[in-house]
Amino acid sequence: MFREKIKVLDCTVRDGGLMNKHDFDRRFVRAVYKAVSETGVDYIELGYKNSKKLFSTKEYGLWKFCDDDEIKKVIEGIESKTKVSVMVDVDRVDLEDVKPAQESPVDMIRTASYVKDIDKAIHMANHFSEKGYEATINIMAISRDQGKELEEALHQIEEEAKICALYIVDSFGALYQEPVERLVKLFRNIVKTKEVGFHGHNNQQLAFGNTIEAIIHDANYLDGTVYGIGRAAGNCPLELLIGFLKNPKFDIRPILDLISTEFIPLSKKIEWGYVIPYAISGMMNEHPKAAMALRKTLKKENYREFYESLLATDLD
Repeated sequence: MFREKIKVLDCTVRDGGLMNKHDFDRRFVRAVYKAVSETGVDYIELGYKNSKKLFSTKEYGLWKFCDDDEIKKVIEGIESKTKVSVMVDVDRVDLEDVKPAQESPVDMIRTASYVKDIDKAIHMANHFSEKGYEATINIMAISRDQGKELEEALHQIEEEAKICALYIVDSFGALYQEPVERLVKLFRNIVKTKEVGFHGHNNQQLAFGNTIEAIIHDANYLDGTVYGIGRAAGNCPLELLIGFLKNPKFDIRPILDLISTEFIPLSKKIEWGYVIPYAISGMMNEHPKAAMALRKTLKKENYREFYESLLATDLD
């Protein structure tokens, strides 16, 4: 589907980093940046901008913090029109650590927030916007927040937030096509002066299908990752999204090369993608952390026991 307004954001390094504590080496990140740039993707998100007062640099890799100097090292000398993005979580960033945009290699800062923290998210996003960055708000765990509070948050964002896009984030991979349609239309109906974005997780193998559904109903900011890498079941595969869009500005070949040289070997070291425990957590609209913990145990294939444990938790 070719539509000029559509913007594609690659969050391979940021979302993939959730599986290895953001400890990708500079060579790998540079290879991803180069391939994504050659493919013609609009944005690449290199990680989180978290406070070093809250997270240890000994425990986490470079892309948990995204220092400007580290970003410069991986993008230096590579011809690119792809803009650089980082993500921040509410209450996990020191706003004073963020330099004005003209002093930084970063173009966009995305603020991830739950509905309950939308006041803080608006304050943060406006702070970044005033410093010269493109800004978005990404509403996480949307599958659990679809009532009156969400509608109130959308009205507040429309009235107060200085952002270019507002994202629907299916954090638990729990959404099906009908809820995606309803949510995009709701966002579009209330938030009339911002674009709508969609970020899908693949717990039930629906990230790509749900992204298509979002596009059909006029979501124009779309997230994907190379080979679907991401937390737990992963994300919408970037290569599938590019193949679907049929936009002549994209060239899929550099991504195919990158998968061959980097991601097939990486998949033997880090597990991501569809497995039954992640599917179960998606079916039950649960955070995949319990499933991720299970995958590290000797009982990782005991699917029925895991399902019944989640069921018992829900009944409690």
